[in-house]
Amino acid sequence: MPPDAKPSFREAVRFWLKLGCIGFGGPAGQIAIMHRELVERRRWIAEADFSKALDFCMLLPGPEAQQLATWLGWRLHGTKGGVAAGSLFVLPAAFLLLGLSWLYMAGGHLPWLADVFRGLPAAVVALVFEAVPRLGRRALKNSLHWVLAAAAFLAIQFFNTPFIAILAVAAFAGWMSKRSHSPASIEKPPAPAWRRTLVTAGICLVLWWTPILGVASWLGWESTPARMGLFFSQAAVVTFGGAYAVLPYVAQQAVETHGWLTSAQMMSGLALAETTPGPLIMALQFVGFVGGWQNPGSLTPAAAAVLCAALTTWVTFMPSFLFILTGGPHVEKFSALSWLSGALSGITAAVVGVVLNLAVDFTRHALWPSGGGIDWFVGALAVVAFVALQRFPSGLLPVIVFCGLAGWIGGVFGFLPVQQ
Repeated sequence: MPPDAKPSFREAVRFWLKLGCIGFGGPAGQIAIMHRELVERRRWIAEADFSKALDFCMLLPGPEAQQLATWLGWRLHGTKGGVAAGSLFVLPAAFLLLGLSWLYMAGGHLPWLADVFRGLPAAVVALVFEAVPRLGRRALKNSLHWVLAAAAFLAIQFFNTPFIAILAVAAFAGWMSKRSHSPASIEKPPAPAWRRTLVTAGICLVLWWTPILGVASWLGWESTPARMGLFFSQAAVVTFGGAYAVLPYVAQQAVETHGWLTSAQMMSGLALAETTPGPLIMALQFVGFVGGWQNPGSLTPAAAAVLCAALTTWVTFMPSFLFILTGGPHVEKFSALSWLSGALSGITAAVVGVVLNLAVDFTRHALWPSGGGIDWFVGALAVVAFVALQRFPSGLLPVIVFCGLAGWIGGVFGFLPVQQ
């Protein structure tokens, strides 16, 4: 069925703002909302166009739901529509998480608030373990995928193999598999407008890198904001497979290599990001905020935290605008590249193993927070949270609230062990 008349720009902006405020449930829920509202109910987008755009976004690194919103906005109203849709998808969560991050750092001296945050790791353990079988059912479709997932887990858990190296090997294996079993020739789509693509790419690249260069010239390349700008720019272009793919990489680098925050703080950031609408990758903004607060350099902790959070969010999502605004007119071409889908399938399979490693590491840090005895309270709470997620799949936010409340009650009645 063809779409109805195109909405006005103001009408579309109201929808994108609403989506940014109600977009809970991760990428699956957000994509389902867009399909129901834009394809079925409002009929602004044709089903075939929506499907092709989703396939294209799944081939890209970064948050696929935000990229899909950007493409749909671009399809309706050109560049201004894409910018509005992609920005409004993120901004409500960004402002809300900024407030929660400040409360986390500034209110840490309040015993009751510290108890609330100490209950959140249980929710994170349950969330990540719940994600592993869900990702596995979607990604592990043949024996090669199972081998790649197992190899990725072993490589990162026991040999500390760099995340980028794991992705490269998995992509090559997937590409070779698809190349061996796919037709040699594919019908070529019409030639795209390359002049427009190059101009748009140039503008996006300037916008992407200008804040990084400005911060580096002001504070120096060794400053925390400049180092974060470079690191999260790199993360934005190598993390295929969604938020659960980028989180292990960030945890490995931000916690172990750069020392910007601890594993416990990383887990709290993931839990807080789950309580906000918008993409789960917003957890990276929390990493930037905490890292800036604890490594302020010549700035005050609050100023450094806000600067690092803003820069992290900018470089995390700016590449998505580059990919969509330059690649949008080329959807037909990219959808015909079977070798690209093969490489992506290999990466997605490896991500399952990487996320399993994330679950194991998070569990270790949650149950043995100081390297001593096991924290039975958090362990029991994690089991309850996991069962709740299995029984009530749509109850993500209530589970997180429950764990925070349980942490507060545990502190009141002395169930929580004293932190070293």
